[in-house]
Amino acid sequence: MKLYYMTGACSLASLIALHESGIVFETASLDPKTRKTSDGLDYLQVNSKGYVPALRLDDGQLLTENVAVLLYIADRNPAARLAPAAGTLERYRLIEWLAFINSEIHKNFAPLFSPAASEETKQFTRDNLAKRLDWLNSELGSTLLTGDTFTVADAYLFTILGWSGRVGIDLEKWPNLKRYHAELAARPSVLAALKAEGLSK
Repeated sequence: MKLYYMTGACSLASLIALHESGIVFETASLDPKTRKTSDGLDYLQVNSKGYVPALRLDDGQLLTENVAVLLYIADRNPAARLAPAAGTLERYRLIEWLAFINSEIHKNFAPLFSPAASEETKQFTRDNLAKRLDWLNSELGSTLLTGDTFTVADAYLFTILGWSGRVGIDLEKWPNLKRYHAELAARPSVLAALKAEGLSK
């Protein structure tokens, strides 16, 4: 399989999950300016939605959207324990976390990156995001999202929290989130993914 990613984007979560999973994969990066991929394609030929991640499966099909891609990666190697077994309550708890990260954290960062968004819109977004981070900080405690096992939800949340410094949000206000992000930053799969994207040495 091949992951199409863009450096620093949400596709980092999928790259972390792939490194964590132990399965064989390839990657191709997307140039945000030219919209060309490192394997020589116009990205719209790969994914007509125009954004990452996109996962080209071994049979040629394309899978998009973070939640779907992350769960697919997790299910390729159940022994890696990146997701609980299908049909269990623990699986639905993981999906609950993925949905929250996707709709309440990830999407609330988007206007902060947009040069077209007004300062009023950005302030509204910061206030709304702060409420979500307040709740998340209180829920996280001293563990990972689902307990003691690293899952694809942790890969996703680590990625999104990593954007905070780029948009002027200081995690100091949320000590559990700051601790969580710092601890995951030292994880071998995270280090490998960051290095692959050129985000660390």
